Amino acid sequence: MDNEKTLLIKDIQNLLNSYGDNNGTYINPELLEFMDKDTLIGIIDSLLTQKENTQQDNQEWLEQFKKIQ
Repeated sequence: MDNEKTLLIKDIQNLLNSYGDNNGTYINPELLEFMDKDTLIGIIDSLLTQKENTQQDNQEWLEQFKKIQ
């Protein structure tokens, strides 16, 4: 497996671990080595979009909470 794919898999692992749970995610690079770089980048894009949407939803909820008080 080339170095770029290894870094992409580490990026996926880091994104999964950035959600704040205490369980930590480890991805064995051998499990994803069959995927091409475009697929791995697609996974990263999807995780980033999901994280952005979650943050936006949280912000909207906080704004609603502020209006109640």
